[in-house]
Amino acid sequence: MNAKYKIINDPVHGFISIAHPEILQLIDHPFFQRLRHISQMGLSYLVYPGAHHTRLQHAVGAMHLASRAVEVLRSKNADIDDEEKKAVMAAVLLHDIGHGPFSHALEYGIMQGINHEDISIAMMQKLNEELRGGLQTALAIFKNEYPKKFLHELISSQLDTDRLDYLQRDSFFTGVVEGRINAGRIIEMLNVSENRLTVDEKGIYSVEKFIVSRRFMYWQVYFHKTSFMFEKILEQTLKRAKFLFQAGEKIFLDEGLQFFFKHNRLELTGQTLDRFAQLTDADILFHLKKWTLHRDPILSFLSRSIIERKPMAINIGKEPVDKNFTKKIKDKTQRYLKVSPPDADYLVLTGKMNHTAYDRTKNPIIIRMKDGTCKEFSEVTDYSYLQALSGEVNKYYIIYPKNL
Repeated sequence: MNAKYKIINDPVHGFISIAHPEILQLIDHPFFQRLRHISQMGLSYLVYPGAHHTRLQHAVGAMHLASRAVEVLRSKNADIDDEEKKAVMAAVLLHDIGHGPFSHALEYGIMQGINHEDISIAMMQKLNEELRGGLQTALAIFKNEYPKKFLHELISSQLDTDRLDYLQRDSFFTGVVEGRINAGRIIEMLNVSENRLTVDEKGIYSVEKFIVSRRFMYWQVYFHKTSFMFEKILEQTLKRAKFLFQAGEKIFLDEGLQFFFKHNRLELTGQTLDRFAQLTDADILFHLKKWTLHRDPILSFLSRSIIERKPMAINIGKEPVDKNFTKKIKDKTQRYLKVSPPDADYLVLTGKMNHTAYDRTKNPIIIRMKDGTCKEFSEVTDYSYLQALSGEVNKYYIIYPKNL
C-alpha cells in the first residue's frame, strides 16, 4: 500500500482521499492530533447527546471541501496551481488548530489576552519552522496576505468551507435536520470574478438555504439556552478556581493548568504554546470532577452543575434584564446559598448574546449574474426576509441558581 495516499471514511462526506505527503505529515503532527480530544461543540452534548464529534473531524472535512472547491474553480479557468491548492488545503486543515478545551469558555475563563485565532497563527508559524518554510504560502493565504484574495475567502468568508462543513456536520451529529445544507451544490456554483470568490446566479437558492440554516443553527443549537448556560457556568467555574488558587487556597491543580492560573495576562511565548498544546477536554473534565468535592461552596456548586448535569435557571428576552430583578435574584442567592455579594456574582450572570446570519457590509456574498456582472446577494434574492437577516439580532439573558 502506498504510504503517501490515505483514505478517510467520513460520516458526513463519505470517502476523503489525501494524496499529499505534506498534508499527511500535518495530520500526524501532535498539534493536530490533539484536536481528536477537543469537542467541536463544547458542552452541547449535554443537550444533544450525539454531539460528541471533534475538531479534528471538522478540520479534515473542511479541508476536503476546500480541495473540491479548488477543482471546481480550476474547471472554470481560475488560476490555481498545484502548490496553491496544497497551501489552501493546509490552511483550512489548520484553521482551528488553536482551539483549546471548550474553546470560548477557556479563553474567557483563564486565558485573557489571547484568543484561539492568535494561537492558530502561532502554531502554524511553529509548524512552518519545522517544515523549513513549507507552510509559507499557506500562512500568507490564511492571513489574507496572498495576492489571490479569493483563496483566502475559501478559508474565511461568509461562504467559506469552514462554515459549509460545520453546518453539515453539526446538523448531522445533533440530529437537527433543519440545519442541513447542500454544500456540494454550493461548491459547484463557486466562481472567481475580479479576484473575488463569487457564486453563479443559478446557485442563489442554495445560498438562501445556507443563510436560513445558519440562522436556525445559531439560535436553536449553538445558542440553545441550556448549552449556552452550561458554557457560561464552565467559564465561571474556571474563573472561580483561578481566583481561589491566586488567593492561596488549596485546590487540586495539575502542572498544566497551574501555568495558566498563575498569570492574569498571558504572552504568547513558546512556553505558553507548548503548555497549551498539552490541554484537552479530558484535563478540564478531570479537574471539574475533583472540584465537586472542594470545600469552597461556589466552586463545588458550579462544578457539580456540569458534572452531574444540574442546569441553572436561564431567562432570555429581547430587552436588557431589569436591574431591580437582577438585584433581587442576587439578594436571594446570597441568603439561599449563604455567600457574600462578590461571590454571588459567580452565580448570577447577565449579558447579551448576538448573531448576524448574513452581514452584507462585511465581505458580502457576491452573485455572478449570467451576463457576467456581479451583485451583492441581498440585491438579487427574491425573499425580502433574507434582507432582514443581514441585521444583528440581540438577545439578553440572566442565569441564576434554581429554586430560589
